[in-house]
Amino acid sequence: MLKAGDRIPTQAELSQEFGVERGRVRQALQALRAEGLLSHSTKGVPPRVAQPGHDGERAGGGTPEPRPTLVALGPRLVRAFAAPEVRIDALCLTAESLIPAVSEAVIGVHSGSLRPESVDVRILLPSRSIDLAFPVAASGEPVEAAAVHRRWLEMRDSQVRVLSRTLTGLRQSHGTKVSVAFRTVPFTPPVKLYVLNGSEALFAYYLVRRTDENGEDVPEMIDTWGPRAQLFPYDVTHGPRDEVFVTQSARWFEGLWQTISEELKLDG
Repeated sequence: MLKAGDRIPTQAELSQEFGVERGRVRQALQALRAEGLLSHSTKGVPPRVAQPGHDGERAGGGTPEPRPTLVALGPRLVRAFAAPEVRIDALCLTAESLIPAVSEAVIGVHSGSLRPESVDVRILLPSRSIDLAFPVAASGEPVEAAAVHRRWLEMRDSQVRVLSRTLTGLRQSHGTKVSVAFRTVPFTPPVKLYVLNGSEALFAYYLVRRTDENGEDVPEMIDTWGPRAQLFPYDVTHGPRDEVFVTQSARWFEGLWQTISEELKLDG
């Protein structure tokens, strides 16, 4: 578990550990610096963890402020893992944001600060067989469109494998009952949703944008960057409005899971 003042791993190490491209890691680090969670660094020297601030709570308490997914999701999952029976349902475009957030909770289990008896995770992702609304090649050229889709599919499958290994490792290391299931839906999610232990729902809009900052071998795309999406928290303890949102979110996810979703199949 990293603490204030610790150096974080290099971009290359983070890219390899979480199965994402260096460009995505660099953007994530920039977002963390913007949030004041990392110190500024000199060229070639990884930044350090900054002194912790508040967790997005309003001054004087109350409903938490929305914060970027990369910043907000980890602490929320850590809190969810404090329960004896953990249940996480997620609908998203990829597992890019879930991997570091789940890893933060798993680190808590390894350190002994979290001791869940069971962990049940269900994740809905887009089907490989559909024409995605995003990411897509900006040019619309068939060759570039195929390259973008293949890149997204490779990222999706790589992240699924990393997330599965991270969670199922708790069986051997701590004897935790772990269930991890992935299914696909026949549409491109315009939003991301996380339902935690049936008592909290986290919701964010994917912001679609044109980008050409993906490297020399990647064409200009219409894409999103999920880790930067603002995550809106709803908690059943925050009143009737939040309670209804959480309940309806859980029912919506369950409906997708039980009706139009299909088993996710990986290449190789």
